[in-house]
Formats: sequence, C-alpha cells, structure tokens
Amino acid sequence: MKSEKELAFLHDLYVAPDWGERFAELVDAHVQLPKKGRVLYVSAGSGGHAMALHVRAGEKLEFLGVDESDELLELARAKAAVMKEKTAFQREENSSLSFADDRFDLVLGNASMTQANALPGMLAEMARVAGPGATVAWWLPTASSFGEFFSIFWEALLNADLQDHGGDVEHLITGLPTVSEVERLAEDAGLDNVESWTTIQEFDYESGEKFLNAPLIVDFLMPGWLSSVPEAARARVMEELVHIIDEERHSGEFALTMKATLVVAKKARVR
Repeated sequence: MKSEKELAFLHDLYVAPDWGERFAELVDAHVQLPKKGRVLYVSAGSGGHAMALHVRAGEKLEFLGVDESDELLELARAKAAVMKEKTAFQREENSSLSFADDRFDLVLGNASMTQANALPGMLAEMARVAGPGATVAWWLPTASSFGEFFSIFWEALLNADLQDHGGDVEHLITGLPTVSEVERLAEDAGLDNVESWTTIQEFDYESGEKFLNAPLIVDFLMPGWLSSVPEAARARVMEELVHIIDEERHSGEFALTMKATLVVAKKARVR
C-alpha cells in the first residue's frame, strides 16, 4: 500500500500528464473562458490544467482550484510558487463546497476518477455555486470505456476459480454512465443548454506486465476494479490477467480504450 503522499507524486508524474491531458484537450477545445470574473476548478489535483487556463486567460480572471487531497494541493501550491502563478488552491469536499450560492462565473469539474454514486452531489454543488448565466463544465469516462479489460477480467476470474464474482464485472460495466445519463444529471441539477462531446482515447501497453505495472492502472484504476475480489485471491487474478493479455496480443500491444466525455451547460440567469 502506498501512502497518500506517494500517490500524489505518482498522480502528478504519470496520471495528470497522460490521462488528465486527454480531458484537458476537450475542455480547451469546447469551454469558452469568461473575459473577467472568478473561476472555480473542482478536483484540480496538482493544479497543472488550472494554472495553464489561468495563464491563457490573463489576470482579469481569478482562478481557484480545490481538491479533497491535501497532498495534491501541496504539490499544486509548490508549482504555483515556482511559476509565480496567482492561481489559488484550497481544500474542499466536492459534495459540500464551502462557498456561497451564485459566486463563480465559470465552474469546472474533473470527475474523471469520481465514483458514479458521488456524481450527482458533486454536480449539484457545482451548479449551486455558479452564478446566474455562468457556464458549468465537467468531464468523465462514459459507458463502453475499458471494454478490453472487462472482457479479460471476466475470463481471469473464471481461470482463478472465482466465477461467483462474474456478476461484479457486469456491475463495473453498467456502473459507467451513458452520455445521455450524464446529460440528464446536468438537467437534474437545474442547468440549461446542455451539450456534450465525446472522444475515443487509447492507452497502449507493450505487455500484460507493463499494463499491470503502469501507475495509472495499478494505483488508480485497478483498486476499484478489484475491490470486490477477496484480497487473498487478487495476486492470482493479476497473474491470470497478465497471462491472458500476453496470450491474446501475440507480441502486439494491449490497447485500453476510454470514451472521454465533456458536458457543458449554463445556469439560468433567472431562477
């Protein structure tokens, strides 16, 4: 088990520059920054994207990045100090932001590693603190992501005599919301003019061992995927995963695909 500090460094070094950049490109392409005012960036992580947006926008736009991880925020503040960047960072819980209603001119939310059951609360808070007429944008993987892994995961469970856990794979598959479902969440939060964009992103790995040792996989995605597997059996399942990947790829790369979705909406000017 890695410490929260170690995980924060791994997130900053391996997850933010790859996984995070896939979503950042969507945001940069489709979210228009206001010319002035206040921007809130929820789940800002180690702050790279928030600071890049601030540099692009200029000093008339005030940026505040918030996150639930003290360790990621520590990295974000250190980066801001080195860069002499004025983006501020503070700790907040996604589902209970401490800000008053109608405070921000743009609210951005990184839900790319947020559990599905936490999405409604996060979005409701983002909508609450957005000002009248403000844009609210958030992003996450949607249904049909990671299909290659879920297929071999089911086979690995069978090979490890854990067929009783086969239903857990179905739960993982159906646990990813569809695009229409995430759009409906925005509407349920009282937002209007809902739009979305989805791109197919591919992560390539040279072998099963490379896949299962990649920080994105082993430290951030796999713990959730294996959460229902008895701890004593997890090593056996991992061995089966490596075997299946290497057997099926025939010395080729193993590709993991993700559907990255950005949802953009507006808060009504009049309640």
